[in-house]
Amino acid sequence: MNDMLRQDHPLVLATVLKALNDPTRLRIIQELINDEIGAERHCTSFSGLSEVARATRSHHFKVLREAGLVSLVDRGNLLLARLRRDEIEKAYPGLLNILARG
Repeated sequence: MNDMLRQDHPLVLATVLKALNDPTRLRIIQELINDEIGAERHCTSFSGLSEVARATRSHHFKVLREAGLVSLVDRGNLLLARLRRDEIEKAYPGLLNILARG
């Protein structure tokens, strides 16, 4: 399996907070929180990411995936991001509500 698509990363608080410390990654998570539950989004569909270099986008999503915040789904030639909402709520109840408020 492609390492980029591995989904088994645990939610470790220090890693989660470090991932969310970047404004771009925080904005990605906030946009996913506001999406319909279970929604998957193309990685270039987030505010400000379409003009970012592909390597930079990949880095941001790798950090979020390794922190356990998102899963990445390969749909042929599309790479889609999905918030691991249930896992986050189970590990850190209320965190998503706090992040949604900005």
